Amino acid sequence: MSAAAADPTPGTTTRAFLLPDLGEGLTESEIVSWRVGVGDTVTLNQVIGEVETAKAVVELPSPYAGKVTALLVAPGDVVAVGAPIAEFEVAADAGRAPGGTSSPKREATLVGYGAMPETGGRPARRARRLSVVEPAAQEPQAPAAERGASAEPAVTTAASAEPEPMAPEETAPEPTRGAASERPRSTPPVRKLAKDLGVDLTSLTGTGAHGLITRDDVLASIGTQTPPSGAPATVPEGTPAAGAPTAEGAGRVVRETRSPIKGVRKHTAAAMVASAFTAPHASEFLTIDVTPAMDLIGRLKASRAFAGLKVTPLTLVAKALLIALTRNPTLNSHWDEDAQEIVQYHYVNLGIAAATPRGLMVPNLKDAERLSLAELAGALAELAQTAKDGRTAPADLSGGTISITNIGVFGIDAGTPILNPGEAAILAMGQVRRLPWEHEGEIALRQVMTLSLSFDHRLVDGEQASRFLADVGAVLADPGMVLTMV
Repeated sequence: MSAAAADPTPGTTTRAFLLPDLGEGLTESEIVSWRVGVGDTVTLNQVIGEVETAKAVVELPSPYAGKVTALLVAPGDVVAVGAPIAEFEVAADAGRAPGGTSSPKREATLVGYGAMPETGGRPARRARRLSVVEPAAQEPQAPAAERGASAEPAVTTAASAEPEPMAPEETAPEPTRGAASERPRSTPPVRKLAKDLGVDLTSLTGTGAHGLITRDDVLASIGTQTPPSGAPATVPEGTPAAGAPTAEGAGRVVRETRSPIKGVRKHTAAAMVASAFTAPHASEFLTIDVTPAMDLIGRLKASRAFAGLKVTPLTLVAKALLIALTRNPTLNSHWDEDAQEIVQYHYVNLGIAAATPRGLMVPNLKDAERLSLAELAGALAELAQTAKDGRTAPADLSGGTISITNIGVFGIDAGTPILNPGEAAILAMGQVRRLPWEHEGEIALRQVMTLSLSFDHRLVDGEQASRFLADVGAVLADPGMVLTMV
């Protein structure tokens, strides 16, 4: 909705939708896409867009039933929790739903939202309906201190209804006070982009709601503005690849591209730094002949009990890990620094590191120790597909107790993985390779894998880690050994 949008239809009112806390305690989210446009009619809880939190892409349900009158932020913008992102025209007697401007509680029928964002005690800005004010643009004005109050332009307020609270400062219209004192309206990410590109916001006319300067406005202006000397070499989306000439054709080439640190990448980086500098990591390696395990996979694929299921080396490694944990439970624990306690889990939420288009994620299977081998195969396949599609729920990305990372799919033999924060161990499985190996007193080509175990040395001693890794290896080297372990 532009600044010149029409008043609401009689019998209706406009409601602003504030970005909610999606249950992760986060302070901001990135708008990934909108599934509706201005003028569309939506129902309560209809999915209207997607936002990317620090962990995953989450669908955003509508808090109102009505007509979309404005989409206040563009895809790619990072928005603070509690900031307005859309406006709706709803029936005047409709109760204000979550994310509205004045409702103190959430509707029971609205799904997908966490706690109400804190306002920090700042009072809501009230709207002032303005008559058309013609600023004296032709006559220079003295500074405000010299003019006095009488020099202020007259503002006529509507004498009808009580003014309603408006959204935060970035979207609320203000009385015209002259160009010299007016700050260009834009969001923090847009101001940062303009600063990096050397764009003067005061020279732009905003095309967003209430004259808001958007990301597109800034990007549209860089064709006629040259970044000042020393400005960061930030390159917007759509810029030619490195080494290609720019549109100016003056011999300039793009030598580097900068991308903002946000979303999944930002969360992963923070988590890995915290883990690496908090838990004392130690690693052990075990190379084993997994030919019997690979033979078993072939037989399972031909079995009617596993028809339609994807059985892979990861399936057997996951099951071997779960069996080994029953004999070595210390590796399924947590160091609670605040409480100065060691938390021993009596369940296993098995995390599986997954490389997705949006970065590394570690969703976990809840209560994995209860799953049969067939159930585990199905759950792992579903988990991987959900992660690749970007549909992993935030709840599935938290609460893990131990993890597996499959570096073998990239042709890697071994590594030293960093612990998932809060967990005592992570097991890396390398690729299965055909290598000369001693077998029954002779050298033969066998299928060989290397297992790499990283563990928190505060919780796990070397002996415990070694016994655990040996148990996992024993199951893979001879699946029949399971009968001696359970």
